[in-house]
Amino acid sequence: MSLDTPQAGTRRERLTAHEALQRLEHERSSRLSQLRAMDEVAPGGQEQAVAAQKETVKRVLAEVEAAFARVQDGSYGVCGNCSEAIPVERLEILPHTPFCVPCQRSAG
Repeated sequence: MSLDTPQAGTRRERLTAHEALQRLEHERSSRLSQLRAMDEVAPGGQEQAVAAQKETVKRVLAEVEAAFARVQDGSYGVCGNCSEAIPVERLEILPHTPFCVPCQRSAG
């Protein structure tokens, strides 16, 4: 499916590939910054909590990298479960998501 923006005057249903890549790059940079900050600040007695947070950030980074691959193969913005378009509003908030909201809810 195309990432192109529909004709003027209609509701935007897709992010352009450029917009998707910008959002994903921002997400990746933010998560890498979080990891660096966690490495610098490890308060005594909270190593286990920091380790759990780091694992979560690493999981999100893996999801971001997978989203970059979907942009490259043309499947970005298409739900990996039902094959429907993921609403642009969801991709603006969570650019690395592989699922639409209904499918995410049923999976989770």
